This record gives sequence, structure tokens and C-alpha cells, in this order.
Amino acid sequence: MELDERKRKILNAIILNYQKTGEPVGSRTISKDAELKLSPATIRNEMADLEEMGLIVQPHTSAGRIPTDKGYRLYVNSLMQKEQLAVRELEAERSELMLKRVDRIEELLIQMAKILAANTNYATMITGPKYSQNKVKFIQLSSMGRGKLLATIVLTGNIIKNSILALNTCVSDDDILQMNIMLNSNLNGLSIAEINLGLITKIKSEAGEHADIASKVIDAIAEAIDSGDGSVPMYTSGTPNIFKYPELTGGDQASELISTLEEKEQLSTIMEYDGGCSDRHDIQVYIGDEVPVESMKNCSVITATYELSEGVRGKIGIIGPKRMDYRKVVDTLKNTMSQLDVIFKNDEQTDMAED
Repeated sequence: MELDERKRKILNAIILNYQKTGEPVGSRTISKDAELKLSPATIRNEMADLEEMGLIVQPHTSAGRIPTDKGYRLYVNSLMQKEQLAVRELEAERSELMLKRVDRIEELLIQMAKILAANTNYATMITGPKYSQNKVKFIQLSSMGRGKLLATIVLTGNIIKNSILALNTCVSDDDILQMNIMLNSNLNGLSIAEINLGLITKIKSEAGEHADIASKVIDAIAEAIDSGDGSVPMYTSGTPNIFKYPELTGGDQASELISTLEEKEQLSTIMEYDGGCSDRHDIQVYIGDEVPVESMKNCSVITATYELSEGVRGKIGIIGPKRMDYRKVVDTLKNTMSQLDVIFKNDEQTDMAED
């Protein structure tokens, strides 16, 4: 059976009404849509066809219809293909999202998770950036008193890592200044793969009697860049929003969802999943059974990848009921990605000017 334009409009009307109310949608409700200009009888016939096509279902006798996963998928595919979602002007974005420039990426991502949860009324999750392809941007050694140095390592994307170095001998302020100049002149802009044995030997030679300090700084850089066991920070917000949707609170569903949102391993499964898509940088929508976590089969999850700089990426995810407002969430994510791009570019330009 062919899905003609009239059937498509009726399906969209059912989905939009169900998004708003969470209640099955009847033919009389759809007939009040001024754009359709169709009688209840005509709509009932079309709804019967949509039900036969598996796009809507009648939950019980004498009830209206609700969308199926297949119906949602058709709606989302159409939305993603046809809608050209405009990016708001920069100042409007800043006013709406209330994003403030912060010195640490972690603080920005925590703030972002809270803002997205408030703006969408769904649960949100954001992963911290992965550093495996990152490069050294700046190194600062500072005295912490007798026998200790603080090594502050700034990576591209303004990712900051601190390491305390234990010393066997005292180091003067002049020696620390010279070490800072030498380390930055040799290591700035390099990845861990580019810090080879020849360069390490050169740095130790230039450090002279403080070669052990240079060696410890290089070890600290490797630790800062290395992602270790592959784990990354995970920030969540908006978990209580789940209780706003009755279809997610029946039986043990709410407690299972909340448990999932508290388990980093399960969240990582969602955020690393690409649904067989080769281009992981697009916004991805997973509906019902497409979500790779059992406790979220009654949910939809929308994810997007953010990039701080080349090779430094993380993910943002929005979790809600299958009747979530897909248009609003996709629009919000696109604006968020644009906003992050502006923030990081401005940071880079500011840093270049300061340098």
C-alpha cells in the first residue's frame, strides 16, 4: 500500500498530537486540523490503512491510535531529510542557552547537560573528550615548596591536566623559568607519538642536572594524553524528567531507567553505538528496539558528536519517550553544536592573540 501525501499528513498529525498529550488520537481530533480539511469518516478510512501498514496501532477497542516504532522511524527520516533546521543568530543562541565561557571543559559540559535537560524536558548525557590524538599546547612548572613541583599541562581544546612531581633536589625559581622555556620550545604542538627517543635525549641534555625533572614532565604528558583504559567522564542531568511521561513510569520501568542512567558502562554502550552508520558525526536517532540497552526499549535516544579540535571528540545524548519532540531536540542539538564551535574557536583566537 502506498503512503500518499494525505496519509503522511494524517500520520504526522497523529504523532504531533500524541507528543503533546500522551493519549491515543481519534479521528475527530485530527478532523479539527484546519490544514487537512477532511471529515472524520475519511480520516478513519485513512487511519485503517495506516494501521494495516504498521505505522499506527489501536491500543484497545474504541480507543484512538498511537504511533508504532515504524511510524516514528518514518516521521524522523522525513524530518531529517527534508527539514533544513536554521541555526539561530549567535547572540540569540547565547541568550537562550545562557552559556558562559569557562576555563575548564569539564565545567562547560556539566553546565551544558543541565541546560539541555531544562530546554528539552528529557534526560541528557554528555561524555568528556577523548584525548588519544591530542597535542601539547602549553606546559607550566610551578614550585610547591621544598621537594615538589606542579606541572600544569594544557592540551589542544584547552584540556588541563595537573601533575605533582616529587623532586630529589631543590630547584631555584630561575631554574624553573629556564625549564619552562626549554620544555615549551621543544614540545609545543607535538602529539605523544612525535615525542620520540631522539627528542627526549635532546631535552634531557638541555636540562642538564635537572634531566630527571624533564623525564618526569614527559611521563606526565604521556599520562595526560593517554586515554588509559579508554574510559571517559560521563555527565548526566534531567533524570527526574522521566517521571513526566506516564509510559516510562509503569511497573519497574522508571527505576530501571534511573539505574541505567547511573551506570557508566551502560551509558557508554549507548554513546559508542553507531547503529551501523559509517559517518559518526551526524546527528543519530534511535527509536525503541533500535536502542542497544534493554531498559530503554520504550525510549528514543538522539546523539550528536562534538569536536574541540582535531582528534578531540565527545558525544551528547538526549533520552526521552518515543513520542519525544524530535524536531525540537534535533534543532536544539544543532544549535548546541554550533554554539560549542563558536566557543572553542573564540578560545583559540584569544589564546593566539595572548601568545
